[in-house]
Amino acid sequence: MNKVIAITSGKGGTGKTTSTAAISSCLAMLGHKTLCIDFDFRLQNLDLALCIEETKISNIMDVANGHIDIMTACIGHDKIKGLFYLSASGSFDQVELNMDGLGKAFDDIRENFDYCIIDTPAGIGSGFVLAHTFADSSIIVTTGEITAIRDAQRTAYAIHDCGIKNIRLLVNRVKTRDFKWLRQTIDDMIDTIGVQLIGVVQEDRAVFRALHSGVPLMLYAPQSSVYEFLDVARRITGENIPLRLR
Repeated sequence: MNKVIAITSGKGGTGKTTSTAAISSCLAMLGHKTLCIDFDFRLQNLDLALCIEETKISNIMDVANGHIDIMTACIGHDKIKGLFYLSASGSFDQVELNMDGLGKAFDDIRENFDYCIIDTPAGIGSGFVLAHTFADSSIIVTTGEITAIRDAQRTAYAIHDCGIKNIRLLVNRVKTRDFKWLRQTIDDMIDTIGVQLIGVVQEDRAVFRALHSGVPLMLYAPQSSVYEFLDVARRITGENIPLRLR
């Protein structure tokens, strides 16, 4: 996949922000200088998912409007080398946004980072469109619930409308017993949503415990679903990693 990747979902509750944090952390731990940007202007929970203390008041809109440069605005993670974070603005005003400045900011990001992962808001509103304006590719995070699958399908159409053709699917919070009960397979979901699979992540209580402990998942429970997120990160970098289900 390309350098700037939007992580998105059709609805809340799929684990999109957690997946953004985990994939970004895995990319950094693989030795790739990685920037996480929060584009969820309403909720802004990426810093919590990253277990990073937000100490700066600068955000992506400050960079876009020329108040500060990208490298000064970023916060480096204190526990994961090579991982950086940039927050969303507390409010979003499309009229006041300098789109040329935002484009320049992403040019600088491509020059200074190996990967940039954007946490988009759930749904297909203005923040979603803005993130996909500058993204090279997109990963849709969904669960096995029928409502999430339908929303993921509609999200895929919306991403195509933004001009992005490189779209992948991450099936998250998988409970194998539920899939057996529904007689549903991952292949069925791929066929319904119409995009290529990049990974499957099992439901894992360690994700909840790590978040509430304030410790990144890969440091809190390295024997957990970290392996599945690490596989996703390695596929992003171009490695041919076979799918494994527990």
